[in-house]
Amino acid sequence: MKAIGRQSGYGDLHSSSNGANAGLVELVVLSTKKNAARCRPLASGDVVTLRAGRWGDLVPGEIAVVAIGKQWRYAGHPYMSGDIESVRLDVAALGLTPLRLDDCDTWDPSEHYWGEDDEPIPNWAMPIIARGPRSQFEMQQILPGGQPEDDIDPISDAVELAEAGDDDEARKILMGLCETDLRCLDAHAHLGNLVFDYWPELAIRHYQVGVSIGELSLGQKFDGLLPWGYIDNRPFLRCLQSFGLCLWRLGMFEQAEVIFQRMLWLNPSDNQGVRLLIGNVRSKTPWETYQESER
Repeated sequence: MKAIGRQSGYGDLHSSSNGANAGLVELVVLSTKKNAARCRPLASGDVVTLRAGRWGDLVPGEIAVVAIGKQWRYAGHPYMSGDIESVRLDVAALGLTPLRLDDCDTWDPSEHYWGEDDEPIPNWAMPIIARGPRSQFEMQQILPGGQPEDDIDPISDAVELAEAGDDDEARKILMGLCETDLRCLDAHAHLGNLVFDYWPELAIRHYQVGVSIGELSLGQKFDGLLPWGYIDNRPFLRCLQSFGLCLWRLGMFEQAEVIFQRMLWLNPSDNQGVRLLIGNVRSKTPWETYQESER
C-alpha cells in the first residue's frame, strides 16, 4: 500500500533514505513519550531513547532517518539526540513475523442474508455474489499483557481512560503495547482515535501502520474473508475503516472508496456500515458536509 504523504498534496510523505551517509541512522519508532521516542536501529540492535525536536510527530512502526548529534549512555541505557531528516513507512523492512491466519470455513453468498425477499440485492453486493464461495479466516490478534480469563484488557483500559478525558494515560498504555509488539493493531487504531478529531494528518499515519502490518500478513493475492464475527479480525477492520474515514476527511475520495470497497469484500455483512458511506465518497461529498447532515 502506498504511503500517505505528510507534505501538502499528500504525495509520498515517508521519504526514503538508505542511511549510508555519515552521521545518519535509520531508527524504527517503537513508541513516543513526553519528551522522547523509543526506537531501535533498523539493522537491529539495542533499543535507544531518541531526543529530537520533532519526536512528537513520530508514529510507532515508521522509520525515522536521524542525523546524529550526540550519543551517550545513562544507567546502562543508550541515548541519542539529533535531527529527524525524514520519515517513511516500510513495514516489510521491519522484520516482523506476519500475523497468523486461521482458516475457519467456507462462506457461500447464496446462503448469506442480503435483505428481505421483496428487497432488491444492493448493487455493491453483485460482484461479491458473482465471485462465489470463498474461504473465511481469522487473523491473529496480538495483545501484550492481555489475559481474557482474568478480564485484563489494556485496550479497554485505554479506551475507558480516553472516554474519561485522560488522553495522556491512554496514550501511555497504547504506546507501551506498540513498544512491546508493533503488531498490536488495536493499539495503532486507538492511537489514531486519540487525535482523529483535531489532527487527522497524524491519525491517518497511525491507521496506515496498522493496515500495512495486517496487509503484510494477508499478502498481495489474498481473496478470502475476514468476518467481523470472528473477533480477532476486528482490530484490522477498525484500522481499515478509520483509514478510509481519514482519506475521505482529507479529500482523498478515490482512495477512500477503494478502502471501503475492500472492506465489503472482506466482510460482506458490513457490521461497520461502510456501504452507507460509499455513495457520499463517490459523489465527493466533503467530510464536513456529511457531518453536518448527520447532526
